[in-house]
Amino acid sequence: MRFYNQPHRFYCGVDRHARTMYLGIIDQAGTIVLHHEVPAETGAFLEATAPFRDGLVVACECLCFWYWLAALCQAQNIAFVLGHGLYMKAIHGGKTKDDKIDSKKIGQLLRGGKIGNAHLKWPSPRLPVSWPARATRPSASWPAKRRSGFPA
Repeated sequence: MRFYNQPHRFYCGVDRHARTMYLGIIDQAGTIVLHHEVPAETGAFLEATAPFRDGLVVACECLCFWYWLAALCQAQNIAFVLGHGLYMKAIHGGKTKDDKIDSKKIGQLLRGGKIGNAHLKWPSPRLPVSWPARATRPSASWPAKRRSGFPA
């Protein structure tokens, strides 16, 4: 497993959900410089991270909502790290777990070089399906085993 261990000025941990995300930004010394919840929108993320943009790296847990955040960071020339799910277990070691704690811990793991890099595999766009609008009766040229599921 490759770990992300490049130095930056600011480390941002993101705990991302469908409508909101919690940002925890830590500087090189380990001081928390930003730690609050913002709407899960591009404008809100860019506005919250604007003062720290120079030397910022963003890390997010590998869940289903990371695609737009990675694309936004790539478009804004912000380093992005996708945390591998198996190596994010360090977040869940405590007795309490919530978004505020998770975002801080993701930032701390990133700063300490202990966040496992997951492969950024972009989803392929869905191809248009050229199926008929309604189910039709199979033609006589279909094999019999294919026609067996259709009513006569």
